Amino acid sequence: MANMIELKQVSKEYGTDVKTKVLHEVDLSIEEGSFTSIIGQSGSGKSTLLNIVGTLDRPTNGEVYIGGKRTDQMKKRELAALRNETIGFIFQSHYLLPEFTALENVLIPFRIQYGRVSKEKRDYAHELLEMVGLEKVMNNPATKMSGGQQQRTAIARALMNEPKLVLADEPTGNLDSDTSESIYNLLRDINEKSKTTFVIITHDQRIAEKADRIIEIKDGRVAMDI
Repeated sequence: MANMIELKQVSKEYGTDVKTKVLHEVDLSIEEGSFTSIIGQSGSGKSTLLNIVGTLDRPTNGEVYIGGKRTDQMKKRELAALRNETIGFIFQSHYLLPEFTALENVLIPFRIQYGRVSKEKRDYAHELLEMVGLEKVMNNPATKMSGGQQQRTAIARALMNEPKLVLADEPTGNLDSDTSESIYNLLRDINEKSKTTFVIITHDQRIAEKADRIIEIKDGRVAMDI
């Protein structure tokens, strides 16, 4: 199977006068359609790694490939197009627009890329909200939903443009254990049905163990890969 993600000797430094090296010559490949957990202590470099994979940050050195395309040399406009077409993001903070309904929030990525929303795509947004169990609250403003409902809305939004890759950074960090479990089961179900590639940062060992593969980042290096 082809690789969705490929990192070659990727390093990242911050600072000018005093430089701090966060990632050290990381080599990593992740296959299409796989479900991968990334674990590691705070400050280990795992979020920096995810941001580089998601083209939200650039490596200081090394090469980054997403779906066979080299991204570390792309211009901002190219990166924005790639993100919207290929990558879905789920963060610990859901970043919903509070004045918009769940349905309107889910439709935002499509509006950004294509403008007008067709009936077909609006129906697809309805399907996604039903898939995440929000069919009864899809017309509620974000402020009128629980934390779990808001996070489920963020998951549906991440899937709206049918991305080949979904990156999640502690997506259930603010949720209780039962809600966390149900959301991860949902992500796993989507992965199996649609063959979407998932890469998820988590501190929850129980959740990490549900993945096909667990990668531990320690001091900016891959310390374990099982």
